[in-house]
Formats: sequence, C-alpha cells, structure tokens
Amino acid sequence: MLTTSASVRFTVWTNAMLTGACDPDTAAHKILGDDVGHHVAGLAGHPDPATLPVALNLLRAAGATQAHLALPVPGDPIGLAGPPSFNEAALETGEAVVLSGAEIGLVPAYVGPAVQWSVMPAASPLPADIGEADRGLRLALIEAADSLAALDVARWKPEVADALIDIRKIGSGRNDDLAPGYQPRAVKAAATARRCLAIADAALEDDGAAVTGAEADARRRALLDLAAAARRALVAACAPPVHA
Repeated sequence: MLTTSASVRFTVWTNAMLTGACDPDTAAHKILGDDVGHHVAGLAGHPDPATLPVALNLLRAAGATQAHLALPVPGDPIGLAGPPSFNEAALETGEAVVLSGAEIGLVPAYVGPAVQWSVMPAASPLPADIGEADRGLRLALIEAADSLAALDVARWKPEVADALIDIRKIGSGRNDDLAPGYQPRAVKAAATARRCLAIADAALEDDGAAVTGAEADARRRALLDLAAAARRALVAACAPPVHA
C-alpha cells in the first residue's frame, strides 16, 4: 500500500540527509522502518548489494542533491521523466525514487519484510507544485464524497463514508510525519494524501452497494480520480523541501 511505501520513506529521509538535517545512519534507520532489511543493487563502485547506510553515502558521493518520489500508474506516470527502461520498471512496481544530481533512479522490489532496490539511469522530473496538488486533492475529495453520496453507495462500508467526512480534520501524527526540514503544509498534505489512498484502496476491493453497472462504473471513476489526486499530492508533499 502506497500509504506506507518504502519509496516515500526513502525520498523524505534521503532529502533530510542531503540537506544536513540528519546523518546517514539516522536516515537509514528511518527508511528501514519495520522492515527486516533493505539492500541497494547496482551502485557504481560497489559490486555487491549495499546496505542502506553504505548506499546513502555512495549516493551522496555520486553527486545526488535531491530525491524525488514517483508514484506512476498506467496513463498517469507521475514523477517519471525517462528513460523508457526506468519508466517501465517504475510503472510495474508503482513507485520509485529519482536522485537529481546523480541522475539515477531506484526501483523497489518487496520480498516479504525486506526490500531490494535496483539502480537504473533516470532523468530528474519537473518540480512539483504542492499548492496546485493540494488544491486538486481537496477538490477531488469533495467530488468523491458528493459522487458516492449521490449514488448512495456508502452503506456498503459505513467506515469509508465516515473517513471521507473526517478527513478534513487530519493533522500531523506519528505515522504522518515526513522528515526534518519539511514544512507543516507538506506534512499535512502528505497525511491527507495517505488517508485518501488508503480509503480508495479499501473501497476499490469490490463494487460496494452499487446495483447497476452504471453505478459501479461511476463509483469506480470517483475513487480512481481521488486516488490519482492523492498520488499527485503525495509526490508534491515529498518533493525536496524549499527553504526561504
């Protein structure tokens, strides 16, 4: 589930390390999270898969200056700028990290409670606009709630309907924090996006209480639009912090 993906953690804590907000060991510990191990394969000058602390130091030595999150899906390659081989690998996984300066990308493969990262050449994406992405998510949230209410499909999972109502009250919490250096607006946008993605993920497991094919299609479109806006907001929230 993207709400707790390794790519989100890798992006924000690598940015914290690259800006001097934390040391590589702390960043590695935070990226690891509850996983049992992460290894990075394909780094120049390191023939064997590297542990996270080693990998982070090698990435910095390779010239990495910023980390960018990618959360692409077919038809919406958010965060990707090529080349095609990297785009295809990231699309297959649904997530990746791009390191500006080093011009490389990392694509995760989940093996039980462990993550194996593959290094590939990658181009830096265009800067993400958090203001635009945040406004887009809030609009999508309102439209999704209105659409589902009009279809009267909330009765299939009342907890999802409640979540859509309560989501505007989201603030920063232990599981919603990004990393040192991120502004409160980014932290809140990320928290909202994660909650929306979790709602859409749960809601898309079935057709709910939709009776007709048209109702099911309308419900699915509303949820997919919400998920797309949430992905864009999460990518923008995790973008390298901009300091005045």
